[in-house]
Amino acid sequence: MKNSKTIFKMLFLVFIAFQMVSCDDELNQTPITENESSKFYKTESQLEGAVNATYAVLQFNGLYGLYIPALGEIPSDNTYVEVPANDNGAFGELDEFTTITANVPITRAWKDSYIGIQRANLVLNRIDGVSYIDQTKKTSRVGEVKFIRALIYFNMVRIFGDVPLVTKETINPNDFFGQGRTTKNLVYEQIIKDLQEAISSLPVAQTQAGRVTKGAAQTLLGKVYLTLNEFSKAKEQLEAVVKAGNYTLLTDVNKIFALDSENNKEIIFATQFASGINVNTEGTSAFQQFSPSGTVSGAKGHNLPTKSFFALYQTNDTRKAAYIGQTTAGVLFTKKLKTALVVQDSGSDWVVLRYADVLLMLAEIENELNNPTQAILYLNQVRSRAGLINSAATGKPAIQDAIELERRLEFIGEGHRWFDLLRTNKAITTMNAWFLSQNSKITIDNNDLLFPIPQSQINTDPAIKQNPGYN
Repeated sequence: MKNSKTIFKMLFLVFIAFQMVSCDDELNQTPITENESSKFYKTESQLEGAVNATYAVLQFNGLYGLYIPALGEIPSDNTYVEVPANDNGAFGELDEFTTITANVPITRAWKDSYIGIQRANLVLNRIDGVSYIDQTKKTSRVGEVKFIRALIYFNMVRIFGDVPLVTKETINPNDFFGQGRTTKNLVYEQIIKDLQEAISSLPVAQTQAGRVTKGAAQTLLGKVYLTLNEFSKAKEQLEAVVKAGNYTLLTDVNKIFALDSENNKEIIFATQFASGINVNTEGTSAFQQFSPSGTVSGAKGHNLPTKSFFALYQTNDTRKAAYIGQTTAGVLFTKKLKTALVVQDSGSDWVVLRYADVLLMLAEIENELNNPTQAILYLNQVRSRAGLINSAATGKPAIQDAIELERRLEFIGEGHRWFDLLRTNKAITTMNAWFLSQNSKITIDNNDLLFPIPQSQINTDPAIKQNPGYN
């Protein structure tokens, strides 16, 4: 390993055992790796490799390598797909609400999520029987893996609704056929349980950059509670992050996503990527995919900021130039992703949680709890960093609108907007109004708020039923 950043990126041949859940055409067979897997993971070094392999799943295209950010942004009014037919319409379907059950992003998101869940379950199943020299380290690893499992399930339940809940290592996949989908309420119960246990297991800081910390688990739990409208519980978690003083807003917005400033004091958790490592396999293709057509080799023009979004920035907002670039033809693109010598091997980490989100979630929570003064204080911290004057919003609805706008301006392209619209029950009205303003005939309804279950999964296990509105 070249440095601490690459600890989650070096996979070993022994982890072929994990692939027993990665091939759809093998899901109805007892894996040939079963016996070998049962003999492995007996030592600390082997378990450490298993933990690293669990982190590595977050790099997969189905998760933060490409598709989770797209699923959280493209369906919204923030971004669009330049040429919807590119890549056989895989991203264009998300943009135009025509997603089919064989759509690549949703299929890979499902598949890679369960690979990650299986890897997490394996660690949690085996680690008690393995001796660690440092018990604190062992305890931390349990918390780290529970955080990752909770994060994956949180994305899954927001994308698909009810999903199969699996919390035990899958030795024989046949054991899980016929289970069907678990109600999302029970999935959320498991997410909360995992995060509560992670918080009690994790350290405040890690010696290796990129590992999960207590603050990351508290932040994610706060976001989960906010999604469930449990405002007081969300406030408790997020206030703990603020009071701990381990994170802060960077003064210069240009440094938040700079390659020489990764894992900075604003970043609470990020999926780690690096260019030029392992024959250019440890970077992300998101820069290439999310660049306007013709700007770089192989650019696809997916997930580009809309002009109506860009117009929301005030002239003196420092984020306008820091976050958004513009081609000579006037096509907008995100500057949060950085290029590399090999364009599909970008070293930009994907930021999952950062401190600005903590502050704006707290602003929203305080407003919901009828504490407008405190809500505005949190909101103004983010505005001030962007060079803006204090918000003049008064009254609960106006403050909520101001916070919603600030979230758009701050988190453009990071994969939050669609989930924000779902969480606040504004997806249908907002998107129908936006399509109308664009002279589009597209309209959406309740059946468009969840993506389809991949048809390949239903074909494999008919007990898993399709979401309404999809054939």
